This record gives sequence, structure tokens and C-alpha cells, in this order.
Amino acid sequence: MPPKIEIPLARFAIGDVVRHRLFDFRGVIFDVDPEFSNSEEWYEAIPEDLRPPKDQPFYHLLAENSESAYIAYVSQQNLAHDDSDEPIDHPAIPTMFDRLEDGRYLLRPEHRQ
Repeated sequence: MPPKIEIPLARFAIGDVVRHRLFDFRGVIFDVDPEFSNSEEWYEAIPEDLRPPKDQPFYHLLAENSESAYIAYVSQQNLAHDDSDEPIDHPAIPTMFDRLEDGRYLLRPEHRQ
């Protein structure tokens, strides 16, 4: 019998508002990879003492900090739910999401599958 493949469960979903546990930024999730799916160069650029294991979900965020809006790619272990009820100020949000409701952004109908 082939070995059983363990697939880690995602703790967060598309539309969830999250914050980074180590760095001062927040974001809304717009995509989830079941495990690391970025370049090796990107991974190696993370300081070794902060480098997360690849065998966990990684999230694509429309992110913001006090200076700018950008796209972030973050491991599950480094995210926590953001309970501030403050909207995320990112210019791409209206293209993907309708509105913020009960702490979650709702996908626009054309992006639902």
C-alpha cells in the first residue's frame, strides 16, 4: 500500500482578514497554496532563523502596512486572525471583493467558483 500523504489543513479562507505574527502588517487572503509554491530564490531570501517549513499552507494577501499596499506571500504559522474590524486599504480589493461583512471580505460574483 502506498504511504498516506498528509495534507495540512488551511486555518484561513479566501476573504479572511489576517495579521502577520512577527511583522506589522495586515491583509485579506485572496489565494491559498496547500504548501509552499513560490521560487526557491524567494525562499532562500528569508533569514534562516525565520524561514518557515514548506509543508504548510501559504497564503497570498492583499496587504498593507503604515507606508504602503502590496502583495504578500505568508506561511500559515506566521498568520493570525485580525479582529480589529478595520477595513484593509488596498487598491485591488474592489476588483476581487464586494464588501467587508462580519470581519470577512465577500468575493465578487465573477470570482466565485
